[in-house]
Amino acid sequence: MKHKLAIIGASGYTGAELIRLIETHPKMEVTALVGNTKAGSSMSDIFSHLSHMKLPKLTKLEETDFEGIDLCFCALPHKTSQQVIGQLPESLKVIDLSADFRLRDVNDYEKWYKEKHVETELQKKAIYGLTEFYRERIKGANLVAGTGCNAALGQYMLRPLISSNVIDLENIILDMKCAVSGAGRAMREDLLHSEASEGIRAYAVGGIHRHLGEFDQEFSLLAGQPVQIQFTPHLIPANRGVLATAYVTGKSEEIYDTLYQRYVDEPFLHVLPHGKMPATQDVRGSNYCYLGVVQDRKQDKTIIIGALDNLTKGSSGQAIQNANLMLNERETLGLEMVPCFP
Repeated sequence: MKHKLAIIGASGYTGAELIRLIETHPKMEVTALVGNTKAGSSMSDIFSHLSHMKLPKLTKLEETDFEGIDLCFCALPHKTSQQVIGQLPESLKVIDLSADFRLRDVNDYEKWYKEKHVETELQKKAIYGLTEFYRERIKGANLVAGTGCNAALGQYMLRPLISSNVIDLENIILDMKCAVSGAGRAMREDLLHSEASEGIRAYAVGGIHRHLGEFDQEFSLLAGQPVQIQFTPHLIPANRGVLATAYVTGKSEEIYDTLYQRYVDEPFLHVLPHGKMPATQDVRGSNYCYLGVVQDRKQDKTIIIGALDNLTKGSSGQAIQNANLMLNERETLGLEMVPCFP
């Protein structure tokens, strides 16, 4: 017997990625697809790479029957997502891929997203969806908030180091290179081919990127004191993938050992041999995150590099990993595909 799943916001990149991953999952099947602007369309009309699959047509939210649905993924933009989730049956298990339930303090949500939170009671019940650090709470949750892709990678690189107190908390610099699919599928002038190709540019510079809200929340909670990192993302002309470089003050061997010991038994977190560096093509299309550690020429400085696929481990793959836990299935089920290279 397969679990019956619904996807709200199925016409976006994360929706399509969910469908791709669920197709080969032995215990899951998609039985409802919701997309108000594309209602009546087939997924093959929207994404030609899904043409061979037998999928339900997209319906409007108000026309969708959630009776018998075991779990629902919500892949809508922030603000819209909370409004929709608030209309769903209370008993329905939901994984939200937007930012609406990531920040526990609704005042922080308003600060970073410039919108008032309208589902404050639901927010109190939401569990942050960074699986490797919240898996026991996720198992019993009815509402899980998927992390930001940048926020996930930065935390995989830095959380064990902060909680083990092996780096200087006042001197953390995080630089990221992010593929264009991280910005979603909506038409935007700055994402046109002639605008985004053949160049790299920084964006949200100066401590204004919204994922800093997640970093502030999680790192400060770990440290028991306010922790604010410097973070600058860059848009690169690639379809998928995030590569991050962290510059920290601390002993390289101690940092490596801390990361290795924390992740040695994690199925999707892989720490490379000391001195080896990951690349985005190493993890493309997979639920894996690769980490590397290198000693800087300054003996008290260390460089950490991490890579993940923003659509898989950074979003939809993480969501299915959490769904496995919520549905009492093996956590890795349907997610152990080898990265696609070249």
